[in-house]
Amino acid sequence: MAANTYHAIGLMSGSSLDGLDIACCSFVENDGQWSFKLLDSLCKTYPADFQQMLKGLPLLNAKELAKADTDLGLFFGNAVMDFVMDKELRNIDLVASHGHTVFHHPEKGFTTQLGAGAAIAATCGITVVNDLRSADIAHGGNGAPIVPIADKLLFHQHAICLNLGGIANLSVRIDNQLLAFDFCGANQLLNYLAAQLGLEYDNGGAEAAKGNINDALLKNLNAVAFHEAPFPKSLDNTFVQETYFAILNESDAPVNNKLRTVTEFIALQFHRHIKAVETHAGISLAGSSVLVTGGGAFNTFLIGRLQELGNLQMVIPSPDIIAFKEAIAMAFIGVLRLRNQPNVLASVTGANRDTVNGAVYFA
Repeated sequence: MAANTYHAIGLMSGSSLDGLDIACCSFVENDGQWSFKLLDSLCKTYPADFQQMLKGLPLLNAKELAKADTDLGLFFGNAVMDFVMDKELRNIDLVASHGHTVFHHPEKGFTTQLGAGAAIAATCGITVVNDLRSADIAHGGNGAPIVPIADKLLFHQHAICLNLGGIANLSVRIDNQLLAFDFCGANQLLNYLAAQLGLEYDNGGAEAAKGNINDALLKNLNAVAFHEAPFPKSLDNTFVQETYFAILNESDAPVNNKLRTVTEFIALQFHRHIKAVETHAGISLAGSSVLVTGGGAFNTFLIGRLQELGNLQMVIPSPDIIAFKEAIAMAFIGVLRLRNQPNVLASVTGANRDTVNGAVYFA
């Protein structure tokens, strides 16, 4: 059987607001088996005024939100067009855009990611797939996480995939099924605290390493009810900011101690949830390999705590895979959408079936 090859660009705008991640990949399907190569990548930094606009999205009225949807789509489309021209890319089959999440309330039956697909397609001249969560939510799912389809088909050599982004999430391979979910706030908390030291982020966890654990703060963070909720489950950015930030603000501990405490909190919640998966599935994950991606994979102090607290092997891939894994996954989700194949897993989201997600806009 001949192999099928696709060239796709994935776009990811995450909660860190640092910029738009763009990844161009080739995907090859051969008799049901998938492989990929990351051909080129870029993080398109958001201008300061654009960052402020994104932070304020949940407070906009309906008309302002509609305009922001188009403005963001135009920004994405121009970023793709510049990327394609600068990198001299040819024969791109599609662009798959996650969009920028404003609201995520699966318990109320809706999710909202901005970045109009029509505007992207008209601007860059390439077929666009966006709105990657709504079909899953319509079928009773959490609409998150959606990256695990890539964990299952592209990164299958690892038993566990851990993403340390603004929100921390993991996926665990159990036989041929995946169980995946968000489990706590992560880089959003660390970056919030680093900003109080005049830093964009805590490079390598150096500032956290100078601090001491504040037991009262750690207890309050661990007491957030979400941590005890059954999986599948997902976190909303607004919840993270309103709940965790409030706990951090209530503490009078020095910032370095808060950073140290949050680092410990993330590591503890990871291992607590791994144990919950082991109990749920009746398995042992001791000695398993954990592929760590997202900005937190560069935080060597955090990675050290993750390693020290449990019998798991932390695998740190190349910097490009760390930084662009989510954008790679979006590109892959778009490819599956064009093939009309399920691209969000019910075992992960709790939906009543695997779903084919994505609206398609032809250039």
